[in-house]
Amino acid sequence: MANNPALDLDLDQPENPGHQFAQFGAGCFWGVELAFQRVVGVIKTEVGYSQGHVPDPNYELVCSGTTKHVEVVRVQFDPIACPYTNLLSLFWSRHDPTTLNRQGGDVGSQYRSGIYYYNEDQARLARESMEAKQLEFQDKKKIVTEILPAKRFFRAEEYHQQYLQKGKQSAEKGCNDPIRCYG
Repeated sequence: MANNPALDLDLDQPENPGHQFAQFGAGCFWGVELAFQRVVGVIKTEVGYSQGHVPDPNYELVCSGTTKHVEVVRVQFDPIACPYTNLLSLFWSRHDPTTLNRQGGDVGSQYRSGIYYYNEDQARLARESMEAKQLEFQDKKKIVTEILPAKRFFRAEEYHQQYLQKGKQSAEKGCNDPIRCYG
C-alpha cells in the first residue's frame, strides 16, 4: 500500500495559526460531537473517519468493518480558552474506555476508543490522562483506548455534520442538557 493517502498523518492546519486540532474516537460521533460543540474555546467540530487504510471512505464502507477506520470528531480549539486537558476530561467522561470496539449498543471497530494526537505535547497529556483514568478503575477494568498519531481525516457525509444540533439539540457553549442520540 505504498503512497496510500489514508495512511498519511493528518497535515491539515486550522485557519488560525493560534488554534490546534484534536481528534477523538468515542463511539458514535453524533453525541461526541455535540458534547465538544458545547465547550467554551472549541471553535469548530467536524465528524469523519480516520486511522483506516482506505482513502475517501463513506459511512457504509466504514460500517462494513473492512476499512479499520474509526468514527472520529476533529475538534478545532483555542488552547488559551480551552486547554487540551479540558478536551481530554470531556473525552473520558463521554464513553466507557474499557469496552473494546463498542459503546453501548454500537458494536464494531469503528466505535473503538481512541485519542489521535497532532503533536508530542498532546501525546504526553493523553498518556498522562489515561494513566490517571486507569487509577480511577483501581485495576477492576482495563482501559483499551488507543493513543496514536492522527492519520488523515476524511470528513463524513454532510448529513452527519452537527447531526444532533440539526435535530434541535442545543450546541450552546456551556449547555448541560442531556444528549439524546437517535438515528
